[in-house]
Amino acid sequence: MDDRLILACDVDNVVQGLALADRLGDTVNFWKIGLGMLTGGGLALANELKHERGKRVFLDMKFFDIGATVEKAVRGIAQYDLDFLTVHGDPQVVRAAAEGRAGSGLKILAVTVLTSLDRADLDANLIKPGDLGQITLERAARALEAGADGVIASPQEAAAIRALPQATGKLIVTPGVRPAGAASGDQKRIATPAAAIAAGADHIVVGRPIWASPDPAAAARAILAELASPQALQPNR
Repeated sequence: MDDRLILACDVDNVVQGLALADRLGDTVNFWKIGLGMLTGGGLALANELKHERGKRVFLDMKFFDIGATVEKAVRGIAQYDLDFLTVHGDPQVVRAAAEGRAGSGLKILAVTVLTSLDRADLDANLIKPGDLGQITLERAARALEAGADGVIASPQEAAAIRALPQATGKLIVTPGVRPAGAASGDQKRIATPAAAIAAGADHIVVGRPIWASPDPAAAARAILAELASPQALQPNR
């Protein structure tokens, strides 16, 4: 199985998540469970997928709080023996998360700039002026220096992040990935699966184009076929 594809399981609750798992079977091995699923049994689904069905699990919580709170929250998550966890890429948050996961195999991924944002959104949020890509690059470098195992960034910034000295041996995970012809939805900085991998991403995150498809397994297989195509070669490695 090709673990470069991560399915964003953005359904409403654990019942729907398990039904989707039944439909997909062995087609997808890596699942992302986000904050929207938390009150719908997200942790229970994560545990079921990981320990009963042998899947890899990415818990996308995007923690952001004072250091002591982040450290405690991550320590609790680490007990589930999951694979990836996201926190916001502020250095003090990353350092606290790294302390919290100590002794476990949980990898901390730092969010740089959300793929649903553009420069106008940064202006509205009073984020410093400048090129969005450059800001993303700076946040990635600082998060990696603070102890992150990798970063979350759009496909547009993946190549520049991969070229950072701090990115050697680190993970780049890209949401905002859409197969050719798919609707962009709430994402603004997008690319196709092959383009994201060719730019230097280790994993791509795809949600609606798979789980909302009449045949989720067929949709996933089409993406996996694209990842195996010459267009997904990685010239940056």
